[in-house]
Amino acid sequence: MTSSTQQAQTANPADSQRTQHLFVVLAAFFVCNALMAEFIGVKVFALEPTLGIDDIGWNLFGISGTLNFTAGVLLWPVVFLMTDIINEFFGRRGVRFISWLAVALIVYAFGFAFTAIHLAPAAFWVAAGQAQGVEDMQVAFAAIFGQGLWTIAGSLVAFLVGQLVDVSIYHRVRRITGERMVWLRATGSTLVSQLVDSFIVLYIAFVLGPQQWSIAQWLAVGTVNYLYKAALALALTPVIYLGHRAIVAWLGERTAKALKERAAAGG
Repeated sequence: MTSSTQQAQTANPADSQRTQHLFVVLAAFFVCNALMAEFIGVKVFALEPTLGIDDIGWNLFGISGTLNFTAGVLLWPVVFLMTDIINEFFGRRGVRFISWLAVALIVYAFGFAFTAIHLAPAAFWVAAGQAQGVEDMQVAFAAIFGQGLWTIAGSLVAFLVGQLVDVSIYHRVRRITGERMVWLRATGSTLVSQLVDSFIVLYIAFVLGPQQWSIAQWLAVGTVNYLYKAALALALTPVIYLGHRAIVAWLGERTAKALKERAAAGG
């Protein structure tokens, strides 16, 4: 590669084919995780039985019971981790683009899920799951894929607000620390954005929604969900460094540095 070509790629790293491939892979993985989190979030699981331990018997704000979570909490920390990695190399514009893309595709997917629910089921298919204990496949399908509009609305609003908070805090910390302390801007922004996300989604879906949760129940469940997400975000901190090293190795130090400088400048 000639010197002039190297300088051109450094000046505009977005023109690099490897850079374009990287963004496509990161965006696809981001959207896939966000979409899956929305659909599997309909399941609520109990943590203690899942781990094979006795109930902890937690009590928060006067609400007690087992530790229950939506299955979506398994993937949302990964989504926010991906946000930080994309933020580091593609800046605000990259994060905003994939966030709106994810929202559009989630709405698109739910639209077809609702369409599929209202298709007339084949008579043989309705009874096809009886051997597995599913008496009516149509009812089961509608229950799993037909999440309430309050839940969908709450999740999408929480996701967008969380993303905006994450990207804002990330760049504020970056301006202060420069290229140092990647863990601080990545994990710190995730901890704050997860806090916002955890309580907004529950408030819209279950306090404003038809279930009419009490404020105490909202605070209790939101706190437990946030503590779980925060613990997972902290545990995933080393993955951020591994991701950065893999990207630098893929792009090369020159292009990676140019991308990060452009992202830090708001490009």
